[in-house]
Amino acid sequence: LYILARTRNAKLVVEFGTSFGISGIHLAAALRDAGGGRLIATELGPIKAERAAHNFRAAGVSEVIDLRVGDAFETLKSDLGGGIDLLLLDGWKEAYLPMLRFLEPTLSPNALVVADDLDIAPEALAPYLAYVRKPGSGYVSVEMPLGDRIELSMRG
Repeated sequence: LYILARTRNAKLVVEFGTSFGISGIHLAAALRDAGGGRLIATELGPIKAERAAHNFRAAGVSEVIDLRVGDAFETLKSDLGGGIDLLLLDGWKEAYLPMLRFLEPTLSPNALVVADDLDIAPEALAPYLAYVRKPGSGYVSVEMPLGDRIELSMRG
């Protein structure tokens, strides 16, 4: 994630499903190390969000993170302050496609979309994968055999 954010020269990153903040730390470090930017991290559960905030402070990256607690479809309604350069989908698997469609109008040209955990819920992710892999969808997409497998897509 660090390498993707750095090579994309991301200025705005959105993370759907922060959990305890491990991925967010890598994304925020990339933004910080590149000279600035902002990670909007979303987490539905307040206990997980509290732990993520603690981890962000401990890692020294909290200054570039806007942690939003609650339903991401609500917390991401407000102005994001620019186009999304990198979107990490790592929350509720059934919401990947609705979240992508919700945020598509705010994706920057050539935005990267990373969908994590393909092995965790293949049936739930089938509609998402069909969408980003469909010819003419506006995405170039490839599966990466990392961890529980990820789908890396670029919005053309």
